[in-house]
Amino acid sequence: MTVQAQNIDAITAGAVPHEEPALTDGFHLVIDALKLNGIETIYNVPGIPITDLGRLAQAEGLRVVSFRHEQNAGNAAAIAGFLTKKPGICLTVSAPGFLNGLTALANATTNCFPMILISGSSEREIVDLQQGDYEEMDQLAIAKPLCKAAFRVLHAEDIGIGVARAIRAAVSGRPGGVYLDLPAKLFSQVIDGALGARSLVKVIDAAPAQLPAPSAVARALDLLKTAERPLIVLGKGAAYAQADEAVRALVEESGIPYVPMSMAKGLLPDTHPLSAGAARSTALKDSDVVVLVGARLNWLLSHGKGKTWGEPGSKRFIQIDIEPREMDSNVEIAAPLVGDIGSCVEALLAGIRKDWKGAPQGWLETIRGKREANIAKMAPKLMKNSSPMCFHSALGALRTVIKERPDAILVNEGANTLDLARGIIDMYQPRKRLDVGTWGVMGIGMGFAVAAAIETGKPVLAVEGDSAFGFSGMEVETICRYDLPVCIVIFNNNGIYRGTDTDPTGRDPGTTVFVKDSRYDKMMEAFGGVGVNVTTPDELKRAVDAAMDSGKPTLINAVIDPQAGSESGNIGSLNPQSTLKKKTA
Repeated sequence: MTVQAQNIDAITAGAVPHEEPALTDGFHLVIDALKLNGIETIYNVPGIPITDLGRLAQAEGLRVVSFRHEQNAGNAAAIAGFLTKKPGICLTVSAPGFLNGLTALANATTNCFPMILISGSSEREIVDLQQGDYEEMDQLAIAKPLCKAAFRVLHAEDIGIGVARAIRAAVSGRPGGVYLDLPAKLFSQVIDGALGARSLVKVIDAAPAQLPAPSAVARALDLLKTAERPLIVLGKGAAYAQADEAVRALVEESGIPYVPMSMAKGLLPDTHPLSAGAARSTALKDSDVVVLVGARLNWLLSHGKGKTWGEPGSKRFIQIDIEPREMDSNVEIAAPLVGDIGSCVEALLAGIRKDWKGAPQGWLETIRGKREANIAKMAPKLMKNSSPMCFHSALGALRTVIKERPDAILVNEGANTLDLARGIIDMYQPRKRLDVGTWGVMGIGMGFAVAAAIETGKPVLAVEGDSAFGFSGMEVETICRYDLPVCIVIFNNNGIYRGTDTDPTGRDPGTTVFVKDSRYDKMMEAFGGVGVNVTTPDELKRAVDAAMDSGKPTLINAVIDPQAGSESGNIGSLNPQSTLKKKTA
């Protein structure tokens, strides 16, 4: 008997007629899988084949933030992951769009930010035979070496498990970037609605605690007790862990001075009596036992050796990291503590509370004296009210802004703008300073600023070098479109490092020189935001205060002396110099 005949018989008998089962498709299953796992925001650039996915996601209650370039959307997703401990989602089109997002994905993996790059792609049967499909590219193969994990979903009933695997991979163990490949044909696949609902997976305990071995804790404590000049180094992993109270207790109850890496600033206020940030060189060089908390001995810490760390063999390291392979990456780690940061710090703290006599007073006095001397030496540079400004005087004004508004989020990138701000602007709360991180990648500014405003609801101060701003500057339109409380300050010295280079042939501008006296503030005005041009620290402070008070999208063009700045900021040693004589006419 046909369905139609059955329905006629049922109606005749007074029964409810048979209904065909409800259907769903790939579009809705992706959205349902994300919502089931607590994802609330997608950062994307619309286009074929994912335009309707964004539209439907917005209709289903997800916040969909559309950027002008995929790399900036990816950077937004990455820093959202850092701020929330949930994977940030970046959605891109195929091939070129995917490649644009790939830099952000690789950067997220390097910096241990949980992020998922979801890209539409061409059909497998055409790609595999290289028959020339629209934007044909084997995206999964390209992504694999650059992220923590990569998956492709071919059937609608597998979307739930694919999303779940991506989420777990992004946040478990050492967090990182994950790629999820969704071919165009997948979105329009239709399946039974009940089957689709059953296929969804809610990820349970995606990042479980990993406790350190008791013997490893005992070894670390025994080593720490021998220290005459102990030091704690806090990395951005400690900030990501959100074990803020435990970290603070470890420092304060042990009495050990600490040096924060840039994105760990604010775990304890930079003005804390045990902060050795202003005495960093002395602390690293003269310490004898160093506790690394979520910090890696990479180039940012001179690989744990060389003149930064004093005499060879003068240091013994205790390292807390969730990744066992990180140990001994550059130097011998005398006491590896493998586990999540919260659990490891709590274990150390328990041992210190039982049997710890405190850090030697002589060492504390050495650090305190050096810190106070360096702060006093820096103070006159920060107080100048000159025109045009130098980096120090401009940053001095912004230092006061953050002191008065400790809840604001500082985004920072550039060469001198970044390097000097790290040391000048004190932070008071955790996860309030966002910058270029491990790779030193320029162009993160506007993506980070957008995500910081959206994920936290806090005002954002983005301090940008004029060169760094150029990588993502068009996103000022995005900031205006979403009416975000972002104040951008561009340190405009007419070029990269300095705006004074020349072309010896006289044909072109110097390779590091931009258009003289550019007015970046006019860009913001073009999109309905507020633009301000300032030439003195006092003007800068007033303009930033007005912007932060108003909450309106604002761009301040801060005129910096073109001769201010140094080659590559504080990492000039990484920039090879030619030893050959220049050609002369």
